[in-house]
Amino acid sequence: MRINLQGPYFLTQSVAKWMIQQKQAGPAKSYRIVNTGSMSAYTSSPARGEYCVSKAGVGMMTALWADRLAEYGIGVFEIRPGIIATDMTSVVKEKYDKLIAEGVTPARRWGLPEDVAKAVGAIAQGRLDFSTGQVINVDGGFHLRRL
Repeated sequence: MRINLQGPYFLTQSVAKWMIQQKQAGPAKSYRIVNTGSMSAYTSSPARGEYCVSKAGVGMMTALWADRLAEYGIGVFEIRPGIIATDMTSVVKEKYDKLIAEGVTPARRWGLPEDVAKAVGAIAQGRLDFSTGQVINVDGGFHLRRL
């Protein structure tokens, strides 16, 4: 909880104060905050309950900061990665290889760190400035409800 929720919350609070000061000194400057969530925010994983709860909290944190900072023109977003090929997921590679092959995601492949970077890049470049508070799922469609 401290690493995944409390840390980002208070870091955002500190950065937001600085950004507000910068906006007052130079109103034309653009600032954005991107939080990293997880598909675990909407997917129960009983063996990792605390992780799921902390990531769900990041979603609400993003909404709250987006609301608080909108008046200053500071956008706040959440990137919600799915099954991404990283050191963290390498220990469960076989499990996820099987799930992906069986269609757990419509895009039947592992996500790559570059997929996440592209979403963050779009936000950083200002392409989504009128979309503050949005969650960007980078999960190959995992979040879709399918029959």
